[in-house]
Amino acid sequence: MRIELNDKVALVTGSARRIGRAIALELAKQGVNILVHYHRSDPLQARDTLQEIKSLGVDAFAVRADLSQAEGVEQLFSEFQTHYDRLDIVVNNAAVFQQRAFLDVSLEDWDLTMALNLRAPFLITQRAALIMQENPIPGGTIINICDAGVDGPWAKYPHHGISKSGLWMLTQVSALSLAPAIRVNAVVPGPVLKTDRQDLSDDAWAKVAERIPLKRTGSAGDVARAVLYLCQEDHTSGALLHLTGGEHLT
Repeated sequence: MRIELNDKVALVTGSARRIGRAIALELAKQGVNILVHYHRSDPLQARDTLQEIKSLGVDAFAVRADLSQAEGVEQLFSEFQTHYDRLDIVVNNAAVFQQRAFLDVSLEDWDLTMALNLRAPFLITQRAALIMQENPIPGGTIINICDAGVDGPWAKYPHHGISKSGLWMLTQVSALSLAPAIRVNAVVPGPVLKTDRQDLSDDAWAKVAERIPLKRTGSAGDVARAVLYLCQEDHTSGALLHLTGGEHLT
């Protein structure tokens, strides 16, 4: 059965820009009220995203919080609950993406990556589930944004891959633990956006596409529509949806 999303409430972490922004806007187009979370993004980006969401006729507000700290998660939910009295959708999108050789991963690198990419989604899932259980009709959906780290070893990003593999396990464990009222799923984006550190020419980006079975890169909009599908499809839980153009098969 397709779930109607109009007037529901969503929390999308890391939603001032890039994939998180696309997800927040896609949900807003369906009538979902949005909490825009950001931390390292420029406050002007968060403001612009907030204005664009509001222009779609829904309610929205922004919270700046460092989710790598447990106190930041508490702050996020404290501010959330001053504005909304229900929560229907959570998208755990905020993450750090560090490239390191295995022997160069420092304790600080490891701790930051695990704190933001894995501990924060765990704490957010716990807090969100408690609120979702108190909704007028108990329940909701949680979607975790994973990546290639769930498909096998990623030598250039060792600690990152481990964190995302853990996030997929968190998805499965929480899907079992929180059923039947709360559904939990994950999405794996492939090459959809250059990273902030990639200075790729159009030719170089085209070469990225050549290694993909569909011979094309994706877009943030592809990921946003996948998230929307998982929000609306009421018989899907514990699923891992690849938006990779088939890259994960190679």
